[in-house]
Amino acid sequence: MREKITALIPCRNEEDNIAGCLESVLWADEVLLVDSFSTDKTLDIAQRYPVRIVQHEYINSAAQKNWAIPRVKHEWVLIVDADERVTPRLKEEIIQILENGTSYYGFRIFRLNHFMGKPVYHCGWDKDDVIRFFRRDYGRYEERQVHADMIISGGPVGVLKGKLLHYTFRSFDQYMKKFDRYTCWAAKDRDKVTGKVEWYHLTLRPLFRFIKQYILKRGFLDGKHGLIICILASFSVFLKYAKLWEIQLERKEEKTPPS
Repeated sequence: MREKITALIPCRNEEDNIAGCLESVLWADEVLLVDSFSTDKTLDIAQRYPVRIVQHEYINSAAQKNWAIPRVKHEWVLIVDADERVTPRLKEEIIQILENGTSYYGFRIFRLNHFMGKPVYHCGWDKDDVIRFFRRDYGRYEERQVHADMIISGGPVGVLKGKLLHYTFRSFDQYMKKFDRYTCWAAKDRDKVTGKVEWYHLTLRPLFRFIKQYILKRGFLDGKHGLIICILASFSVFLKYAKLWEIQLERKEEKTPPS
């Protein structure tokens, strides 16, 4: 008899994605949807499926998932974001592990990212792997505002061959909303470890990001999609440090006594 698993899906206002995501995980023994008080049709759609729904206020991705993990019913957990899909190969690989047992406490899964409807095979996106399949009591996310990785304690971490499909951005309107939020969070994270923002943070670091992703990571092979991705990645570095500079400037003004 195989071990049981919970598919954990955090979401908010994902009416365009939630059905496809849920249908890719219905094979799990439990599907737990953690909703951040959606105001669109997300919950109406989700209620058509055999899922357990809870709601919790969203602070950031890591905090939301850390709140949800202890609330799953089964020892094994698979976290899937609403804009992701579990491929048949990944599903079968996970089921085999649950049936046969394993000494690993968690597994990294590579994602095939899509940008504006097209899969991206370069730009460094081909190396995108995340720990999403793990033993409930041994996995927690590090305390960061953005791009927090999962920390597995108690045992080794393996790598799966099956992939998650990640439909990251469908439009520039959707992208820019996340772009602003994520660069704000990234600036706050950098504020903990970076000193005064200097000229090279705003010039050389964005330039190097573009060279790294477009040339060294062969983003040019992804055509116009790759060019746009690399330019946006470069601008995100600039904006992160510009917002950090703003944070430092506001803090300095608060400490300066009025004349």
